[in-house]
Formats: sequence, C-alpha cells, structure tokens
Amino acid sequence: MATAGQPQPPRSLYEQDFYAWTKDQIGALRSRQANLLDWDNLLEEVESMGASERRELISRLTVLLMHLIEWHWQPDKRSTSWKHTVIEQRRQIRLLVKSSPSLKPVVPVEVPDAGRVREKMQQKKQT
Repeated sequence: MATAGQPQPPRSLYEQDFYAWTKDQIGALRSRQANLLDWDNLLEEVESMGASERRELISRLTVLLMHLIEWHWQPDKRSTSWKHTVIEQRRQIRLLVKSSPSLKPVVPVEVPDAGRVREKMQQKKQT
C-alpha cells in the first residue's frame, strides 16, 4: 500500500475505464489473442454474471411467493396489481429459465397460478 509521497502503482484499464476494458477484451477474444486477455478480471466478471442471473431468479421467486401467500391469506386485500405482479413474475421466471436452463434446479417446485391456489384452498375448505 502506497503512503503519502510514494508513487501510486499504475491502475489497470479495468480499474480506470471498465467500458474501454470490455472493448479491449472483446477485441482480444475475437482475434483469439489469449496473451492480451485479462484472465483474472475476465473470470471474475463471468462468475459475477452467472451469480447475477441466479440472484435475479431467487428475487423473482421470492416476490412471486410472497404475493401468492398474500393472495391466499389476505383475500380482502386482493387487487389487480397483485394479480399483475404474479403474472409478470411468472413470465420473467419462465424467460430466465428458458434463456439459462441450468437455473431450473433453483426453482424448487412449479409455482402455481394464483387462481389455482385459490381454487385448491376453496376445495379444501369444502371437504
């Protein structure tokens, strides 16, 4: 670590200008010049991209499940916005899993439609 008066080590392009760094890396990848690749930072970025997809899926599942629980336990507060949120989260989850099928195991069970949840709960009440 440099102290006052000591010169700072030169910062890498990755640290100085991320966008320029990505353009350089794309050029090196396209021209297959492995010696020009910033391997450590490339690996970190690719790992981060995968983790980001997983986090998004978990976040969307959480929102969906919370709305389904609310739908079931708070019928007097049901609204069109809840229904639209459920529909949109399910759509986005399907798109995520379609674009990255290896995320499917993250989805523990098929998340039911809010209407089917209500129907099943009503059937259980009648029996």
